[in-house]
Amino acid sequence: MFYVSIGLSLHLISIISTLIGSYGSTLRYKSIDRLKPIGKHSLLGASGEISDFQEILRYLDELILYDNMWDDGNSLGPKEMHNYLTRVMYNRRNKFNPLWNALVLGGVKNGQKYLGMVNMIGINFEDNHVATGLGNHLARPILRDEWHENLTFEEGVKLLEKCMRVLLYRDRSAINKIQISKITEEGATLFPPFSLKTYWEFSAFKNPTVGAEGSW
Repeated sequence: MFYVSIGLSLHLISIISTLIGSYGSTLRYKSIDRLKPIGKHSLLGASGEISDFQEILRYLDELILYDNMWDDGNSLGPKEMHNYLTRVMYNRRNKFNPLWNALVLGGVKNGQKYLGMVNMIGINFEDNHVATGLGNHLARPILRDEWHENLTFEEGVKLLEKCMRVLLYRDRSAINKIQISKITEEGATLFPPFSLKTYWEFSAFKNPTVGAEGSW
C-alpha cells in the first residue's frame, strides 16, 4: 500500500491512494476507504493496518470533540493535527506496541497549506510532496523532477496518476483502483474511486526473464 500526495497552489493540497485491503498475501478487500477529512481544515490518508487506522481515527475524534467543547471560535489546523499524530505514533513505538501505519496529513488554514507525513515509529517531516511505502523510493524522484508550485489541480492529478502507475507496475500486491482527494480553504473533497488505465504490452512485461536466466 502506498500514498502519494502533493501541494499544488497556495491553497490546495491533493492526496491519492489505492483502495486495497490485503489479508496476508490475499487481496481480500478492494474498496477500503483510506482517506478521511479531519476537522475543518485537514485531510488524512493512511497506509498499513486498517484496524490501527480505525484506532487513530478514534483518537482524532476524541481530540476534535475536546477542542469543540471549548467553543472559543478556534479550531485545530493541519499543523496541530500532524504534531499530535507524531506524538501518538512515537509514544506507541516507545511502548513496543506501534500502530502499523504510515500517515499523510494535508490541509489549509488561514491561507497557508501544510503537508506532512509520519511513519509507525514517529519519523516525520513536512514537504511540498510526500509519499509512503514504495512511493518513497519510486514516486518521489518523479515528483522532484516534475513538481512545481504553480501546478493546476488537473496537472497535479495527471502527475499523481503517473506516479501511481509506476508504483502499480512494480508491486504485485497492488490494484489499479484508486481515489483522489483534495482540500482547500473551503474544505475537503473526496472524488469517486476509479480504475487507473494501464498498458501491459511492454516487451519486458511479456517475457520478464529474457536475459536473466539463472543456473536452474
